[in-house]
Amino acid sequence: MGFFVAAGDCHTAWHDTHHISVIDKAVRRVCDAVRMMLATVLCCAMIVSLTACSQFGSEYTDNVNNSQTIDSVVGTVTSPTLRPNIHDDLVRIAVPAPIDANLAHARHAVAAMNLEEQVGQLIMAPLFAGTDPSTLHDVIAGQHIGSVLIIGNWTSGVASVRAATDVLQSYTPTQHRLLIATDQEGGLVQHLKGPGFDRIPSAVVQGTMTPDALRASAKVWANQLATAGIGIDLAPVAGTVTVDRASNAPIGALNRDFGLDANGNADHAIAFVEGMRDSGVGASVKHYPGLGAVTGNTDFTTDGILDVTTTANGPEISVFTQVIHESEPAMVMMSLATYQQIDSTAPAVFSPTIINGLLRTETGYDGVVTSDSLSAAALGGIAPDQLGVRLIEAGGDLACIGDNSYVQPIIEGLLARARTDESFARRVRQSAERVMTLKFRMGLAS
Repeated sequence: MGFFVAAGDCHTAWHDTHHISVIDKAVRRVCDAVRMMLATVLCCAMIVSLTACSQFGSEYTDNVNNSQTIDSVVGTVTSPTLRPNIHDDLVRIAVPAPIDANLAHARHAVAAMNLEEQVGQLIMAPLFAGTDPSTLHDVIAGQHIGSVLIIGNWTSGVASVRAATDVLQSYTPTQHRLLIATDQEGGLVQHLKGPGFDRIPSAVVQGTMTPDALRASAKVWANQLATAGIGIDLAPVAGTVTVDRASNAPIGALNRDFGLDANGNADHAIAFVEGMRDSGVGASVKHYPGLGAVTGNTDFTTDGILDVTTTANGPEISVFTQVIHESEPAMVMMSLATYQQIDSTAPAVFSPTIINGLLRTETGYDGVVTSDSLSAAALGGIAPDQLGVRLIEAGGDLACIGDNSYVQPIIEGLLARARTDESFARRVRQSAERVMTLKFRMGLAS
C-alpha cells in the first residue's frame, strides 16, 4: 500500500480549503452581525420589560433604580438591589464563533500524540541531491519528524524527485504524512531542475510581469512541484531592498526580490502565492521582516546582519502584512538578521517581540511560522540543542534545518526542555497544532 497523496488530491484539498477559509470568514462576519442585532434586540427587550415591571409588578418597583448598567453587549444586568428575573438569562445568550474544522482535527490529532511525536512535527530535516532517501528512515519512522526539505542541485527532473518523495512518504503513518518542501524561487535559487521543471526566471524578471501573468506562471511552476511530490515552496522573497543592490548580499545582489517598491513587491508576492495555491502548493513568504537593508548574507556570515533602519510600521513590513492579509500564505519564514529599531536583543527568528508581538498579535497571523535554516552561519554562536528551543519560545513553530548533523541535537533540546517545563510543553503542543492544521488543510492528515 502506498502512502503518497496524489498531486491532484492535494490540489483539491488545498484549493478547496482555501475557499472554505474564505467562506468561514464570511460566516464569521455574518455571526458578528447576528450577535450585534441579537444584543440590541435583547437590550431593548430588557429596557421595556424593566419599565413594565416598574409599572405593573409591585415586587420589582422598589428594586429598580437609576444605577442599573449593562456590563457588555452580551453580558448581565447589574444593580445593587435588582433581583434576578427571567430576562437575565436571555441577555446572557451569545452566538458561538464558527470553529475551524481543520484546527479541531489538528487538536484532536496532537492530543493523541506523545511528546516525541509532537516534537517531531516541529522538525524539517534536509534531503540533499544525490542522497538516498533511506538515510532519513530512522528520523522519520523512529523519531516522527513531520517535514522534509528537498535541497541541493537536483538536476534529474520531476520523475527522479517524485521517486524520492514517494519513498519518504512510505516511512510515515497514513494519517500523518510528510510536509515536503523545497526552495524554488527562480533565478539563482532553484533547487529542482531537469526534465519536467521549467527554468524559472529570477524574481527581478518576475517583477516585470503583470501580477496576473505572474500568477499564471506560478501556477505552472507549482503544478510541476506537485507532480514531483512537493507540497511547499519556500518562496517568494517579499522583502524590499532599501540599500544599494550590489551591497545587499542576501537579496539584491542575487536578484531574489521583485525589484520594485513596497506596493509593487506586495502585488507580485500575492500573485506568486496565489498561483502556487492554484496548483495545490503552499507558499512560504520570507524573510520576515525583510533582508533588504543588510549587507551580510545570514547563510554564510555573522557580519553585516544588523538592520538599523527597518521599523515596525515601515514600508518593508507593510509588504508582508499585505501579503498575509490578502493571500493567506501557508507559512511565514523568519529572518536570521537582527533589527535594531524593533528588537536589538535577538535575531528575528528568536524574537518574541517580532514573532508573537508584531507578526502574530499586530498583524493577526495565526499560521505556521518557520525558521530560515537554523544551521546557518548567522547562528553559529548558539549551541545546536538550543536553536529549536529558542524558536519555539519566541512563538515559532517549524525548525527548518539545512545540515543533517543539527537534526538530532535540535530534537533532543526540545525534548529535554519540554520534559522539565510544562509551560514550554504547552508551546510545543500549540506549535504542533499549527503544523497539523496546515497538514489537514493540504490533505496530508486524516
